[in-house]
Amino acid sequence: MTGTDPIAEARAEADADALFVLTAALLTPARFPSVLGDDYPAACAALGLQPYVDGYGLVFGQDGLGARWTVVVDDVSLVAVAISSWDCGMAYDLSPDESTVVAGLPGWPLAVVSAAPGVPAPHDPEPEEGDPAPLVPPSGDVWGPAQRRLGADEVALQWEDWRAQVSDGGEGGGTPEAVPAAAGSAEAGTEAGTAAASVPDPYDGVRRALSELRGYLEEAPPVGRVRSASTGEGTARVLRADGPGWSFVARTDDMAFVLLDELPREVLPVARGPRLPALLAGLDAMAVRTA
Repeated sequence: MTGTDPIAEARAEADADALFVLTAALLTPARFPSVLGDDYPAACAALGLQPYVDGYGLVFGQDGLGARWTVVVDDVSLVAVAISSWDCGMAYDLSPDESTVVAGLPGWPLAVVSAAPGVPAPHDPEPEEGDPAPLVPPSGDVWGPAQRRLGADEVALQWEDWRAQVSDGGEGGGTPEAVPAAAGSAEAGTEAGTAAASVPDPYDGVRRALSELRGYLEEAPPVGRVRSASTGEGTARVLRADGPGWSFVARTDDMAFVLLDELPREVLPVARGPRLPALLAGLDAMAVRTA
């Protein structure tokens, strides 16, 4: 028997158009995947989007043929509810309406460890003429701005563990502001070591970051460059900030950490000292805030 089966073709086309949702993320001024950029406009530009004030939801899934897709929607509330439900261990069927879809981008910009059951393994879709290159997560084998920002995000998430490694960084501690009290390794990629004689002096990089942060108080940076989130402990907040070549993590009631492009995977603690509290208060006042 020769020729094609119209019913089989219709089923194959329907499978290709299906989207099996795996996870999602917000792309808003206050909350965006920092792997995409130092601030909200930069993160939007990385995906070819306009930095609208209301932001977007990013839905990561596979089509019926297993291809990876990032679907951008403008129904931010729907995606936020789904993420909150999943964080609480609750099931939530995230099914954005087609009318809310802004763009469908091949690939995933973040590492997604799960896969849809019953479809082929995740892979990039077959490109068609004019399609953008598939989005890919950053490599763990190199160190650069994306890996540095991911490392800072991890420090913010695991603050207590990193704080416990520094014994003299608190109020009145023995290490002055802008001088690293100790150095640790940020697990934002593969483990690597560098001979002490070949690494740059961290003092200059930390001072540069602090100086540029003070500059943010004088001239506001792009929206999302400084973000403030609740710690869940009283009035204390966690600050995340980024700039050219550096990332900054701090608690408003404690010390800070800096990561630098020129020092791969090193986390540099900055003691609270006499000047840091005022800087943290100023940054928190001008930051984009999440709950």
